[in-house]
Amino acid sequence: MARQAGWRDRFWWAMAWAGSLASLAACAPPLGQAAAAQVPLSFLAPPLVPTTPVPPTPSRTTATALPTPPAATPTVDDGHPIVIGTSVAGRPLQVFRFGSGERELLIVAGIHGGYEWNTIALADELMTRLRQDAGLIPSDVTLYILRSLNPDGEARSRDYYGRANENGVDLNRNWPVNWHPDWERTYCWHYLPITAGPHPLSEPEAAAAMQFILDHDFEGLISYHSAALGIFPGGSPPDTASARLAEAVAAVSAYRYPGLNYGCEYTGQFADWSASQGIPAIDVELTTHETTDFEINLRVLETFLRWRP
Repeated sequence: MARQAGWRDRFWWAMAWAGSLASLAACAPPLGQAAAAQVPLSFLAPPLVPTTPVPPTPSRTTATALPTPPAATPTVDDGHPIVIGTSVAGRPLQVFRFGSGERELLIVAGIHGGYEWNTIALADELMTRLRQDAGLIPSDVTLYILRSLNPDGEARSRDYYGRANENGVDLNRNWPVNWHPDWERTYCWHYLPITAGPHPLSEPEAAAAMQFILDHDFEGLISYHSAALGIFPGGSPPDTASARLAEAVAAVSAYRYPGLNYGCEYTGQFADWSASQGIPAIDVELTTHETTDFEINLRVLETFLRWRP
């Protein structure tokens, strides 16, 4: 009797447990409803036993030859700087190249540093336009722009004190043509003491620019200055090709040609040296020490790019 009673107790306990499980199952929502109610699936499913991933077995591969890259095609240079030397104080002399044609042209600004800072600003404006419109450069032309031949004077001051280089030299009187150690100052720039240097090409800025020019075959050159005097062709007397370039520039600009002559004696001039090397060259003076005359000089640039000696 005791055995039967124990069996009956176990039977009714099992039936009660099964009923409890059935009630729980009825209360649990379907998986879709559980997800909508943000019920974690781990509550409804047994936890997964973590396993260590088995690394894949490396497969044997056959080496294949990489394709040969295509040959680089020449592209039009869009004005990256080329350092051609350094100033007395160690600042880089930067030339920017545009185009890839066989005819080479050169623009030089900032020979008188911060005193003529607007010529440097003009060079920067012209380079910005050239980067925006590469079509300005004819396919047969490479244009170089030396934005500041006197970066020490540019850094020093935007007035009289910025005209000379770090050695107190006028870089436009340091070239090996008609060079003199001194000159009559009465009708020339004489606001501060300034020299022509101890000898021609004594200054690293002039020497670096000269070597760069001699390493190329320039068909024309414009040197920008300020202010107001006009256009001056290189050479003494003026070189014929330089005079023709001056006339072409004068025809599209408001600059005076021939330029005003106040009686100053010009010695060791950059444009005169360039003309002596067979390079048509002109000095172009902006109208003031503050403005760049950008629209005028955009026309000058377009004319210069298509001008031929």
